[in-house]
Amino acid sequence: MKQLSDPLKLRNLTLKNRLVRSATWEGAADRQGHIDEHLLSIYKELAQGGTALIIGGFTSVSDSDVYIEGVMRLAHDDIIPEYRKLTDIVHQENCAIIAQLALGAYYRQGKQIEPNFMTAEDIQTAVQQFINAAVRAEKAGFDGVQIHAAHFFFLSRFISPKANRRTDQYGGSSENRLRILLEIMEGIRQAAPSLHITIKINSSDFTYGGLDNDESLYICQRLAGAGIDSIEVSGNGTSVAGIRPHRNEAYFLEFAAQLAQQVSTPIILVGGLRSRDTMEKILNTTKIELLSLSRPLLREPDFSNRLLSEKDAISPCISCNNCYSSYYHECIFRK
Repeated sequence: MKQLSDPLKLRNLTLKNRLVRSATWEGAADRQGHIDEHLLSIYKELAQGGTALIIGGFTSVSDSDVYIEGVMRLAHDDIIPEYRKLTDIVHQENCAIIAQLALGAYYRQGKQIEPNFMTAEDIQTAVQQFINAAVRAEKAGFDGVQIHAAHFFFLSRFISPKANRRTDQYGGSSENRLRILLEIMEGIRQAAPSLHITIKINSSDFTYGGLDNDESLYICQRLAGAGIDSIEVSGNGTSVAGIRPHRNEAYFLEFAAQLAQQVSTPIILVGGLRSRDTMEKILNTTKIELLSLSRPLLREPDFSNRLLSEKDAISPCISCNNCYSSYYHECIFRK
């Protein structure tokens, strides 16, 4: 019988338990991606809280990406020592850390360019930005990288039939739209071979004409076949309000369980997990390998320690989402 405390060995990554901190955008880095001591203290507290793996907050691969404010960045070499300090702090607590590599949008000469209007050169520039950022992540001591292809940021829009109406090799069919993901993944594998490579992807765009469950399953199967190391299942409707233990937890479970049945790649489930018994039931009734938390760890950074030690552990997070209106996106109920 599987337990949350079971260790797990993945490609290029060994974890002390099955608990992951899902990427959570703190919104507190400066325009160049520099991070302050308070942000470092947040990661230290999370690492001390019992989680086996931290996926860092939204980390842009481009200096010109101004789609959202306050994001971390791995877009230039000068910043590597700062992020080495971050990874050292986390590693001191016997916790692994992955950098979530993302683009809010692609910019050319200060103007946002949507997938339909990108040139072939633009696409290769974007691909190389992800590869270069992964190399910096490796130099900074990260254990892996997560390709952020969810939540309708750049890569999510690129693979969505709603946003990508291209007619060349990067548009039209599912195979063509996912080509950019394969090129990024394969480029990272060659340039930074020590890294665990995972991806975060929408189970559905939850919008008319967008990526649906069937197409997302196909894309995930292709990624698995191409050698992605793990897949975190999310969706375009994140941070659902009103989650209550044992009532409406794990809102992406059905898709994640189906995907885990079809591929041998480890699947990470995020979204509305609040109680130990629900989480261990998922581990024992599906082939899902890892469980990922965001808002519960804002409310209680050492919730993972309670999940590992208390059979009836339940998160006090009430899913009010007021954390998103606070600086550093911290829980307003924490004292």
